[in-house]
Amino acid sequence: MIDFASIDFTALMPFILIGFAAQLVDGALGMAFGVICNTLLVAVLGVPPATASARIHVVEIFTTGASGLSHLFHRNIDWPLFWRLLIPGVIGGVLGAYVLSSLHADVVKPFVLGYLVLIGVWLLIRGLLYPPKIAKPKIVAPLAVVGGFLDAAGGGGWGPVVTSNLLVQGGEPRKVIGTVNSVEFFLALAVSAAFIWNLGFAEILGPTLGLIIGGVAAAPLGAMMAKRFSPKVMLVMVGIVLTATSAFGLYRALV
Repeated sequence: MIDFASIDFTALMPFILIGFAAQLVDGALGMAFGVICNTLLVAVLGVPPATASARIHVVEIFTTGASGLSHLFHRNIDWPLFWRLLIPGVIGGVLGAYVLSSLHADVVKPFVLGYLVLIGVWLLIRGLLYPPKIAKPKIVAPLAVVGGFLDAAGGGGWGPVVTSNLLVQGGEPRKVIGTVNSVEFFLALAVSAAFIWNLGFAEILGPTLGLIIGGVAAAPLGAMMAKRFSPKVMLVMVGIVLTATSAFGLYRALV
C-alpha cells in the first residue's frame, strides 16, 4: 500500500516539472517525451542512465494513457489509422523487447538518429517553403513494426520514427499526432508489463511519481495544442524538435 502522507512533494517538484514539460511537447508534437526526460534527468539532475530509462518506461504507461484520452476528447484520432498502427506496433515492440534484449542497440542507434535528423530537416523545409498537402499515408504497418521494434530495443523511437514518417507521407498533423500518441499507450503497456510486474508498486514512489504527476497534468494541454495549431506551424515545430533532439542524441552516441 502506498503511503502518500510520507511523500515529500517539495523534493518531487523538479521531477514534476520535467514530466510536465516533456509531456507538453510530446502531446502537442507526437514525440520527444523520452528524449527530453532522459536528457534532463541524466544531464541536469545526475540520475544514472539505466535508472532514468527504467523510470521513463513506467511513467509512459500513465502519460500515454492520459494523452490518448485527451486526444480522444479533442477528436484528434484517425481510427482507421489507429487500427493499422496498433497490432504491428505492439508486435514490433514485443519483438524488440525479446529479440534485442541480449544485443547492443547502440550499434544501430547512430544510423537511426542520422536518418531522423534528415527527416526533421525535410519536415522543417516543407513547413517553411511548401504548403502542407494532406494525403492518406500508404506505408503504415511496416512503419509501425519498425517504430515499435526500435522503441523497445533502444528505449525510445516510436514517436520520432512513426510520427515523422506519417507526416512525410502527407498525414494530417493533428490526426497523426493524436493517433500515434494513443497507440503508444498500448505499445508501452505491452513492452513494460513484465518490467512493472517485477518492480512492484513501491517503485512508483519518489522521482517516478513526480514524472507521472507532471506528465499526466500536461497531457490535456498537449492534446489541446495539437488541435489548435495549423498544419504549417506543426510541421515546422515537429521539424525543429525532431532535428534538435536527434542531432543531440547522435552527438552523444558518437562522442
